[in-house]
Amino acid sequence: MSEGYSGKLNHLQRELPEGLVVDSAWLKARGYSAQLCSKYVTNGWLERLTHGVYRKPGGKLLWEHVVISLQTLLMKPLLVGGGTALTLHGFSHYLRREEKEVHLYGPEEAPTWLNKLPLPIKFVSHNGAALFRNEPIHFGLTSLGWNLKDSSQVSDESLHGGSFRVMLWGQWDWPLTLSTPERAVLEMLDRLPTNESFDQADKIMEGVTTLSPRRLQKLLVDCKSIKVKRLFFFFADRHNHPWRKHLNREAVNLGTGKRMLVQGGRLDPTYLITVPEELYAGQ
Repeated sequence: MSEGYSGKLNHLQRELPEGLVVDSAWLKARGYSAQLCSKYVTNGWLERLTHGVYRKPGGKLLWEHVVISLQTLLMKPLLVGGGTALTLHGFSHYLRREEKEVHLYGPEEAPTWLNKLPLPIKFVSHNGAALFRNEPIHFGLTSLGWNLKDSSQVSDESLHGGSFRVMLWGQWDWPLTLSTPERAVLEMLDRLPTNESFDQADKIMEGVTTLSPRRLQKLLVDCKSIKVKRLFFFFADRHNHPWRKHLNREAVNLGTGKRMLVQGGRLDPTYLITVPEELYAGQ
């Protein structure tokens, strides 16, 4: 093995943490051609997961490895949100146990190769900027708050205005950036009624007893979706958690006119949305 060849391999061993995933563009930018990568694969120094996507061999590949790689190495402004974030925050007992999707939010589409990886889940990409006016995602989201090389971290609260949170994951305490529960709830409601059920949303809203009214107020004012905001206040009034009385509904634009969300449902007179009749059972 030549000194240059050996040196590049040693450099790659240092630059690519074990378990994380990179693509051919990341490798090419660091001087690793497709031919060189093929040699590394042949010699067992790299594992090819799908066309143009690699990692160091060893250990089971999990979806968290992939998302952390997107956020910290590939500099993709994507974060875990919606139902996936709610599960990570501890609300999994309110969600479907057979959930096989990972929801990613950001101002750009997730790489197409994500759903070609050997994983038993599907990555679902959402345009976060379509839901919030002032989408505070920056390029290289997690890398702003964490340096993988020296494990130094700054407060994610100051960087992201409280909309996102960094969770330490795995044996190396890698940073996984996800929506706060307040933002994740709104992302989940955005999927009603087509991709989420009212019954599940009701159970989740019943369980979120400790949300921050300050974060909620900021997110509700910033939210573009009239449907999401009306649904949120409908469920918030229904369960009347302590944080509800601290929200200023008048400061949130709820639009005008009726919104039919459920065919044959009951029209809620306060928020002018049709919801399933069974939500009124026993009331």
